[in-house]
Amino acid sequence: MVYLFLANGFEEIEALAPLDVLRRAGVPVTTVGVGGDSILGAHGIRVQADIPDTMYRDSAPDMIILPGGMPGSENLDNSRVVDAALRAAARNDAYLCAICAAPMVLGKRGYLQGKRAVCYPGFEEYLEGATVTDARVECDGNVITSKGMGAALEFGLALVEALCGKEKAEQIAGAVFAK
Repeated sequence: MVYLFLANGFEEIEALAPLDVLRRAGVPVTTVGVGGDSILGAHGIRVQADIPDTMYRDSAPDMIILPGGMPGSENLDNSRVVDAALRAAARNDAYLCAICAAPMVLGKRGYLQGKRAVCYPGFEEYLEGATVTDARVECDGNVITSKGMGAALEFGLALVEALCGKEKAEQIAGAVFAK
């Protein structure tokens, strides 16, 4: 199963654009609200999560997705449930995905060791052990990171490609970008 964690102060586009793209591809994604099921984005958009974090129980997720935004990324970083979900995903070599400031959550826990990664400018110091690149989206094994809001659709398409293959990602890209 795929889980997208939402915490108060998340960047709305970085959560909703990848969520939309994944669901267009037919990927079942459950949104998890950190601290409840009604989560307020960084720009005042309230989102109803599918489940509150108290209901999260998956010990073998296929993918964990962390949107950026502030203080959303800090709230994700401080969540015991997010920490447990990342540990479970890492144990099973599942995908660990983060955009904007949220790659800091992965970096501070050592999940970026020896990986290429990218983040919003100014958060590079938290990508411990990573080779930081200037790409908009960076895919390295089971880790997918992205620079920020402007790359949210590309990030979503990279998630689709990881789960469903390149052909499906190209099909969705064609529809999204009206090619």
